[in-house]
Amino acid sequence: MNDELEMTGERFVPGAAGEIWYEHWHRYLFASPLVAGREVLDVACGEGYGSALLARSARRVTGVDVASDVVAHARARYASHTNLTFREADCAALPFADASFDAVVSFETIEHVAAQQMFLDEVRRVLRSDGIFILSCPNKVEYSDKRGVVNAFHVRELYRDELSALLAPRFEHSVWYGQRPSFYSILWPESGTANAEIFEVSEALADAPAPGHGRPLYFIVIASSNADSVANVVPRLSVLADRDEYLYRDYENVTRAVEAIQKQCREGLAELRDEITKLRAGLAHAQALVAERDEEIAKLRSGLAHAEALLLKRGAELERIRGSWLWRRIGFLLKKI
Repeated sequence: MNDELEMTGERFVPGAAGEIWYEHWHRYLFASPLVAGREVLDVACGEGYGSALLARSARRVTGVDVASDVVAHARARYASHTNLTFREADCAALPFADASFDAVVSFETIEHVAAQQMFLDEVRRVLRSDGIFILSCPNKVEYSDKRGVVNAFHVRELYRDELSALLAPRFEHSVWYGQRPSFYSILWPESGTANAEIFEVSEALADAPAPGHGRPLYFIVIASSNADSVANVVPRLSVLADRDEYLYRDYENVTRAVEAIQKQCREGLAELRDEITKLRAGLAHAQALVAERDEEIAKLRSGLAHAEALLLKRGAELERIRGSWLWRRIGFLLKKI
């Protein structure tokens, strides 16, 4: 089988550059220490890279996905991970016994699912009483509304209050984080932390730095039905930057492409201006020729008018001669001959 999956936009595939790389890798890196030593279920695991990453610190990881070809790919690609298995399963009907896992991870899944309540019910069912559920989903305000983005693979995106309303009946306690990629990916707790500070600044607005970051593009929630399980999660700031600087290189490439297009446009505009100058000169020459022809035509018309006037004059004189005595005499003599 082909070792690579096609990047269709429905799920992230390793090797895809740009902000999507920051977003997806950062979530799994953030979750890794939270699931260390635990039995973990990764719901909608996709290609399997995230499950493999979690398996570095977890006791055991099971990745599930609804697509059979994706599961086959993950099994083949990550076969060397002895504490990692993959199964085909629907997130709304998980094939596991109650209280099977210490942690359930599901990133960018819920917005793809129509049966969102059934999905969360299943997560709660397979999660142990002191287990934690770590999920992410787009913040509809920032992801779609403000950017005018329509993701064809999203069934139902959620606002914060909608996500909270879905979680609260099933997980009484939660800690919220926000994530937003820039030339890095930053992930922070809503409640803040004494160990780090975030200042959001806008030179365009020329305002004072504002503590915190109020515009998460995604929500990341650590939820549990056990208060102590959530209380033991220490709020922390998490920032991911990659050594290859994918996003910055993409920015540079786009900038170069824009500059090249601008140069081509400038050169094309200069050529167009030269062509317009030539056309204007040609038009002026043609107009001069037309003026000369018009002058010649006017002269010819004047000459014609003068000739026609002479012709009329000669005709009148001839008529006078015909009526004169001399003309009658000439006629009489002609008859004699």
